[in-house]
This record gives sequence, structure tokens and C-alpha cells, in this order.
Amino acid sequence: MFKYTLDNKRYYTLNYYNKIKYNSKVFKVSLNAGFGCPNKKNGIGCIYCYDGSGENRGMDLIEQFNKVKDIVSIKWPNSKYIGYFQADTNTYAPVDKLKENFEKILKLPNVIGLNIATRCDALPNDVLDYLEELNKKTNLVIELGLQTIHESTSKLINRGHTLKQFENAVKELRKRNIDVVVHIINGLPYETKSMMLETVKYISKLDIQGIKIHMLFIIKGTPLEKLYNKEHFHILTREEYVDIVCDELEYLREDIVVNRITGDPDKDKVLEPTWLIKKFGVLNEIDKKMERRNSYQGIKYKV
Repeated sequence: MFKYTLDNKRYYTLNYYNKIKYNSKVFKVSLNAGFGCPNKKNGIGCIYCYDGSGENRGMDLIEQFNKVKDIVSIKWPNSKYIGYFQADTNTYAPVDKLKENFEKILKLPNVIGLNIATRCDALPNDVLDYLEELNKKTNLVIELGLQTIHESTSKLINRGHTLKQFENAVKELRKRNIDVVVHIINGLPYETKSMMLETVKYISKLDIQGIKIHMLFIIKGTPLEKLYNKEHFHILTREEYVDIVCDELEYLREDIVVNRITGDPDKDKVLEPTWLIKKFGVLNEIDKKMERRNSYQGIKYKV
């Protein structure tokens, strides 16, 4: 059995991490503070971006939080919560505004930490210094979008930052002892399997604590949909995605927590791939393939 598991998983799940660290049921509550994004110029940012995480835009943060908490607490009355600032770029604001929003959530009962999703080009020194201060008061995780290490793909999807900027952001956060979770996307246009594995091999050598692995999905009305309709680039099949993820897990350092291992698109908005809608089927196939291989996270990792 893989050493970081309590069930049949052969990789280090966030569920296992939370059980060991907090000895409690822990829920991440997604929040939208309306910070915007520095990469959205003239309304266009990354070509796959959409407002799917913006459903609570304009709603008071406490109201957003309680909407989820009131439902969860019926079944799990003793739960703990992590405020997850998910929508857009959540360090893209003056420090006083960040402080007002983050600490408002931290004051709520049973909130034990914050996860803050952001970009590497939205972490100026004053924000980094504030995050260092915040990290001393609560369980803080910064989620950084990378998606790919390949410059040609990064330009195609209009990421708007360099790999060097990403590396520097990780170094600055870790210098302040702040945990980092990195987002990557499989199936980006024209990327090969070997390119996707190169991204994971690169990440495994960084001082990071977590990873989120997503499958690219095409949402109606995005620039990515226009590109797909024009060029019909290959969309990974479910079998291809499962195979790639299992390979990635084998190359992933064993102490990196897998926060997510597939995407979760809105079935009414997604154009392709439709197989991604059946999330648990994908998760089960990953488990079964790892078992057939008799494989584990980190089995192929080399220092």
C-alpha cells in the first residue's frame, strides 16, 4: 500500500492530507471576491478562460460562505472549513483590500485556513510580505497557475507570463515558508504526451507542496472554442488522459499532495470532451490502471 493513503489510492490525496493534519472533515468553500485578472486585457485573457467560477460575483463574501456552510453543516456539524479564493486572480488588489477580504473569512467560526488562487505576475513585494504575515496566523496555501512549461504552448494559450516569472514566484513564496500548489493542464493544443510529462518532471524538482492536474475542456463562447472550430486540434480521449495521468503520477515526487486529478466542467457549457462530465468514472479508471500496473506516485521520480 502507498504510504500516504487510507484507502485504495496509490497517490497522495488531499483527503488523506487533511485527515492526518486536522483529524476532521475539511471543506473548501469557493469564494469570489471580484478581484479581476491582470491578464484580461480588453476582456481577453487565457484562451480557455470563462466566467464559470464567477457565479457569486457581487454577492457578499460572508453570504457566499454561509450558503455553502449551511448545507454542509446539516450532515457534518463538526466540520472545519478553508476559505478558497478561487475566481480570477486573488492577489490582484492593494494590500489593504486583500487584508479586508481574507481576514473577514478568517474570523468566521471553524475556519482553519485560506487557499488563494493567483498568478505569478500578481505577487509584488508588499503582497508577498503581507502573505508572510498571514501565513504566521493561519494555514495558508497559494495556488499558482502554470499549465505548461512549454513556451510555444504558453504563447498560444495567452498565459501572459514567463516560466522564469513562475520560478521566481515559487522561490519568493517558499522563502517565506508559504505552501505552494501548482496547476497544470493536460491536453493543451498540439502538446504531445512527452511534453506533458516534461511539465510534471519539472514541477517535481521544485519546492512545492501540492499539484492540481486538469484536463483541458472547451467551453462555449471562449477563444479556445474558436480555435478548435477552426483547426480541430486533437482532444484527448478518456483512455489517453488516464494513461497520461498515471505516467505523471509515477514521475511526481511522492510527498507532493494531489489536490485534484481531473477537471469538473459545467455540463451545459462544455463543448469537448463530454467524457469529462463523468468525473468519478475517470477517477475510478485512474485507480484501476495504477493497480494493474502495480504502480505508485513517485515510483519513477529521480532526484
